[in-house]
Amino acid sequence: MSNDTKHNDADVGTTGHEWDGIEELNNPMPRWWVWCFYLTIIWGIGYAIAYPAWPLINGATKGLLGYSTRAEVARDIARVDAANADLVDRLTTVDLTTIRDDAELHGFAVNAGASIFAANCSQCHGRGAAGVQAGGYPNLLDDAWLWGGEIEDIAFTVTHGIRNEQSPDSRYSQMPAFGKDGLLMDEEIESLAHFVLSLSGRDHDADLASAGAPLFMDNCAACHGDAGEGMIEIGAPNLSDAIWLYGGSFDDITTSIHNARFGVMPAWAEEFRAAGGLTPAEVNAVAAYVHQLGSTQ
Repeated sequence: MSNDTKHNDADVGTTGHEWDGIEELNNPMPRWWVWCFYLTIIWGIGYAIAYPAWPLINGATKGLLGYSTRAEVARDIARVDAANADLVDRLTTVDLTTIRDDAELHGFAVNAGASIFAANCSQCHGRGAAGVQAGGYPNLLDDAWLWGGEIEDIAFTVTHGIRNEQSPDSRYSQMPAFGKDGLLMDEEIESLAHFVLSLSGRDHDADLASAGAPLFMDNCAACHGDAGEGMIEIGAPNLSDAIWLYGGSFDDITTSIHNARFGVMPAWAEEFRAAGGLTPAEVNAVAAYVHQLGSTQ
């Protein structure tokens, strides 16, 4: 490689950087670029003066123009609220059993309920409302309801929740932990699990299921019914439909019998939640949305 150093302009020095014999010349930046850079500095100073910019302890500088994106959003929300005020009033007092008769109101409720569901319910029930079996969050699409699937039943559940300490009217039931409380021996739980599998036609050991039948009648039928079809009045699941809240494998059922289950849902009505609670119109809206997802009731 040649060691000759050639510069296009003898008056231009170098930066002192060199790579494999290639020197970096210290050419000045283009004049147009320099002026653009100066203009951006001037624009930035002007923006910081005119608009909110500098963070302070309890907020930010207001700016000479007093512009606020929060205020702009608030105005937009107020405008939409004013436009929907009549529908919201009607949704607040509507008889939910007749809401489908009013196509305009029902359409408004379903659309509003979808947004409310996404913001408050999808974290547990999933964005598509299919539930999360591993966590015991019910699928809301299959028309299998623990506490009833009528629209007013859904509204009551949303309002008061399940097994929480917020609402005195919270839906409440409790399954015994048959293994932890010493009510049944391990071999009895095994037999009972096989009998529960037999109720929905799942693969099971016939001899163990036969031994588990009287155990079911003595310990489970009072809540789940003699045929295992459940009892909506107390939220006892139907064990004969192969729809499982916590999983329907032998191990899952054994765990449920041994340890019991105790799922909790918050009370969503604003009277029970100081912040983030739902108004009566919002409760009715999300009830209408959930009801139409898969309910035939």
